[in-house]
Amino acid sequence: MAAAPETDFPNAVPTRYWTRLDDGRVRCDLCPRACSLADGQRGLCFVRAARGGEIVLAEYGRATGFCVDPIEKKPLNHFLPGTSVLSFGTAGCNLACSFCQNWDTSKSRDTAAMSDAASPLAVARAAKRLGCRSVAFTYNDPVVFMEYAIDVAQACHAEGIRTVAVTAGYICDAPRREFYRHIDAANVDLKAFSEDFYWRVTKGKLQPVLDTLVHLRHETRVWLEITTLLIPGANDSDAEIAAMSAWIARELGPDVPLHFSAFHPDYRMTDRPNTPPATLARARRIARDAGLRHVYVGNVEDVGRQSTWCHGCGGLLIERDRFQLGVWRLDADGRCLDCGTACPGHFERDPGRWGRKRLPVRIAP
Repeated sequence: MAAAPETDFPNAVPTRYWTRLDDGRVRCDLCPRACSLADGQRGLCFVRAARGGEIVLAEYGRATGFCVDPIEKKPLNHFLPGTSVLSFGTAGCNLACSFCQNWDTSKSRDTAAMSDAASPLAVARAAKRLGCRSVAFTYNDPVVFMEYAIDVAQACHAEGIRTVAVTAGYICDAPRREFYRHIDAANVDLKAFSEDFYWRVTKGKLQPVLDTLVHLRHETRVWLEITTLLIPGANDSDAEIAAMSAWIARELGPDVPLHFSAFHPDYRMTDRPNTPPATLARARRIARDAGLRHVYVGNVEDVGRQSTWCHGCGGLLIERDRFQLGVWRLDADGRCLDCGTACPGHFERDPGRWGRKRLPVRIAP
């Protein structure tokens, strides 16, 4: 027997991106999935639902937990390196990735799991009290809780705190433009470079993600970095990596940092092995050959390929051992101390000193 529709959403707020259909349902227009819902039904993302002939954000102000992280963990290597970021997410996601690494929260259907309630002002003030330079919407995709994220971003900006979106970029044009007006930096998860992979493995489409990347790079001031999780035998062929790297260089430019991360078996994809470090090194070499200047590897020990190098003289600019910074050879304007070449990104006179620490925190509502 099908579950009865919900009759109430006590934490709900109205949203704007939806259309009433002739059959009485309401279509959510936030993302390309376009869920058409009867009253009381939730969309695939779980946190957007139909109520009273409109779409509401059903779980406004409810998070799955807060943690102070290094900004490099997002990963962002060219945005305030070494600083701490207050990270949080909610339940729900609008993709259905079989390899999801955060499935325990992003795929959760247990509203009790969203035990941390925090107003936007409380989040902003907590970030300031904790010495965080930014707040990250992460762990699940912030586009699904866009209204809450925007309110938090506005409260953060009023306190001098910047905002970061860690996202798959799966969002329609109008909400995309509204959401990213409130974001200072984004890491977009480009999961592969084929429509076949996106459909089979994420139940989504590639083109809307490419549209988001082009919008961010050319129509906003958002600092952009990209991550691709390389899955053995699924999206790690030389041809696919070369095509993706060439597209990034051509459509976004050579200065957008690209991160190749190692996969580990999880969720519904446990039949694949961990990504060998050699695969990451090969992918980095292909991307560099395509003209990308700043290519990194993640989820492995590899100081040389995690560090930032000057594209002018080849000298070391920022040494990284995962999330720990070492040598720093940038001046106050973000230029190489040896040759004066500017390194693209948002840098300060001195690096942050947060390091590898991870600090779970509780925030009063």
